Amino acid sequence: MDRKPTPDLSRRATMSDVANAAGVSKITVSRALRGSDLVKAEVRQRITETAASMGYRVNLAARDLRLQQRRRISVIVDMAARDDRPLYDPYPLALLGGIMQECAAAGFAVVLTTSDPRMSAETHDTSGVIVLGQGSDHHTVRALTQLNLPLAVWGADDGVEAEMGAVVIGSDNRLGGALAAGHLLDQGRQHLVFLGDTSHAELADRRDGFVARLEGTSAACVDTRSCDFNSESGRLAMAEVLASGARCDGVFGGSDLVAIGAMQAIREAGLEPGHDIGVVGYDDTPAAAAQTPGLTSVRQDWIGGGRLLAATLLARLDPDRVPVEEQRVLPVTLALRET
Repeated sequence: MDRKPTPDLSRRATMSDVANAAGVSKITVSRALRGSDLVKAEVRQRITETAASMGYRVNLAARDLRLQQRRRISVIVDMAARDDRPLYDPYPLALLGGIMQECAAAGFAVVLTTSDPRMSAETHDTSGVIVLGQGSDHHTVRALTQLNLPLAVWGADDGVEAEMGAVVIGSDNRLGGALAAGHLLDQGRQHLVFLGDTSHAELADRRDGFVARLEGTSAACVDTRSCDFNSESGRLAMAEVLASGARCDGVFGGSDLVAIGAMQAIREAGLEPGHDIGVVGYDDTPAAAAQTPGLTSVRQDWIGGGRLLAATLLARLDPDRVPVEEQRVLPVTLALRET
């Protein structure tokens, strides 16, 4: 039989004491004692009973002061900076811009980190968390759900994050893939290739939308090559396609960097991007417009996406805020250029 903690009458119990006795974090204790539904009912009951047995009482004046002071949102960029993909790339910088606009308007500061998410959230005493760069590994979201904090994730909803209580917001990647295929079809391309790492839900959706658009036409996706989110990986993947001898007159890169690498491989093979082989990228970064010929690319609303991420999270923090429309998928468009 479990024994309840014996109160130490020699001093007043603190929130840390209750957290240690209940085996949870201080954030969870705080939320449980004010009845937050972010904490499971059985956990709330255990914490409440533990606090009562220890003689702990919430200091309402101190709590109100903390609530006034703690107006921070943590943004975790769940990717490592590399020479071939620095963090100052348009993604995630443009998303951050939208997040900061919305948070600033609501009086919240933004704390940016790429460090361990659990340490970051607890250290900065944050009110909620936004995760950017979530890919095929759900480790970061799993760690954050243990903090019982409101959580929003940018990406594609494959069901895992939603099961863990996170709100997932992203672009319509299937539509983006369909737009890319439609453009290549309009050029008369028949033998198409997709380049990208489909272990990422966003890339899988782009590929699926691409392939679905080709159904019922005379064209086909003749090859799918996995590659990382950088130009060198795209170049190598496209070089493999060309070296295989397979017929290819159109390629869809899962990102602009991948597509730019593919354009380089096409040139190295003595062919001309946009003339011999049509090329479409994804993200519509400044680098796409700077290519010669200009790279056609699927355009995402980065600023709008960032603002929606923040607005959705803030609405979960404050029930008095105007509810955010239940929009989880943002539309995309095609930026037409020479390829």
